[in-house]
Amino acid sequence: MSMLETRFLSGKMSIRSDYGTFPVSSQNQARFYRNYSSFVLKALRRVAFQKFLKWMLKKEQIEKQAVKAVHVKVLPLRNKHGKGIAGQCDPVRGRIQIYPKTSNFCRLFKRKFGRKALLLYAGNRARAALIHELLHLKYMEDEKTVRALAQEYFRILTQKKYAQNTQSPNIYVMIFNAKRSGSVSSPRVFCDSIITPKLA
Repeated sequence: MSMLETRFLSGKMSIRSDYGTFPVSSQNQARFYRNYSSFVLKALRRVAFQKFLKWMLKKEQIEKQAVKAVHVKVLPLRNKHGKGIAGQCDPVRGRIQIYPKTSNFCRLFKRKFGRKALLLYAGNRARAALIHELLHLKYMEDEKTVRALAQEYFRILTQKKYAQNTQSPNIYVMIFNAKRSGSVSSPRVFCDSIITPKLA
């Protein structure tokens, strides 16, 4: 496989800073979000994941050209209900945005489950969000279909990638099977309201 094929969507991915859209109280917090976005960008650009996306888009008959840009946002975003958003898609413009969890969530998660578990969660949350938003390019406002397909594709991804890892089932549960509350405010917004598991 050529270098161009293995990169696939990598060249369309970049980090975007929107300071002022979310309160950042200190330099340490700002540094945390910069590091988080850099980690997520690397996770999304990994060759194995890029090959998976190529397969998925081909299977769904979604043209690569439909994806104009994937922006990894530095700061979190909440919907009008106060729920954290993992991703957004503008199908008309072909632009996808991936958002981080809050520094407070990550601090509590790391304290309870450790740094390795946090990195595993952050990387896979971003991958699941991107899969979800890419499907919106085809299914537009059909949130029910997108959610069902996103779960199935993520299950395939994790089964293949973590076939030798006994924690593999936990990754899927971590992203999709935790309790959700409230409804999605927009059919094009993937609302990440999960707590994995309770951190308090």
